Amino acid sequence: MPDWMKVFLDPNTQWILLGCMLLGLSSGVIGSFAYLRKQSLMGDALSHAALPGVCIAFMLSGSKSILLFLIGAAIAGIVATFGIGYITRHTRIKQDSALAIVLSVFFGFGIVLLTQIQHSGNGNQSGLDKFLFGQAASMMLSDVLIMAIISIVLIGVCALLFKEFKLLSFDPGFARGLGYPVALLDQFIMFLIVIAVVVGIQAVGVVLMAALLITPAVSARYWTERLGIMVVLAGLFGALSGLTGTFISANGNNLPTGPLTVLASTSLFLISVVAAPRRGVLSKLLLRVSVRNKVRGEQAQVVLHAERKESAL
Repeated sequence: MPDWMKVFLDPNTQWILLGCMLLGLSSGVIGSFAYLRKQSLMGDALSHAALPGVCIAFMLSGSKSILLFLIGAAIAGIVATFGIGYITRHTRIKQDSALAIVLSVFFGFGIVLLTQIQHSGNGNQSGLDKFLFGQAASMMLSDVLIMAIISIVLIGVCALLFKEFKLLSFDPGFARGLGYPVALLDQFIMFLIVIAVVVGIQAVGVVLMAALLITPAVSARYWTERLGIMVVLAGLFGALSGLTGTFISANGNNLPTGPLTVLASTSLFLISVVAAPRRGVLSKLLLRVSVRNKVRGEQAQVVLHAERKESAL
């Protein structure tokens, strides 16, 4: 067996690989709807908003429990979601400004709490600073099982409500006319984004989670015009990013898995920008050259026809 394959014989590496792939898969699926609804910054805002929830959960419990961290981050993300919705609906502030306000306030509050914890007696044992940039290597079997269950639930919900999410993404007015609870569905998608962000915080961190949520969806958009295929491709791109990031991290020397996963996702995006069949730069360049050659051929035929006509006269 090659040396670069032996790293996957380690059970810890296998669990990290499975966790990162499931994280990329679920993030790509739910991120597709966030991207189509022009809420790409929502993942960034919610991931930053989750930090104070993690800190408060640690301060109340006094233990480094991943399940409690997830609950605290989810509650903070839900509060941030309602805050964004309230600011958007009851003031003249646009959604992008509301996102920026909530992101900065919650993240600043989280940094204050994080500093307070680290200056306390048990701050050195908390390890909460790892949630800023992620530390996939610290994941255990129980963490991966929680990630697997939540990822399967996210994918299943998106599959069951695919038609409703599709209508909400492209024509919410038509969905409202059909009798769908648009406001409820909108908040439900926000809630799913919160869950996806919370699941990925330990592996990728609050700073980079938005990239893993949106980049696979943007990459998949270059390859197809159909939503169903786009969602599947986004999930596959996310899973492939998790696989690539874990592989490079396991074969490297103290290389972080989360940032490498995001870089792998970015590489897939660059490949999509260049090589996608219809939207890619290379395809457009070839089409432009083909049209230019066709026009030149038609012009040459016109000139040749005019010369023949003049010689006949």
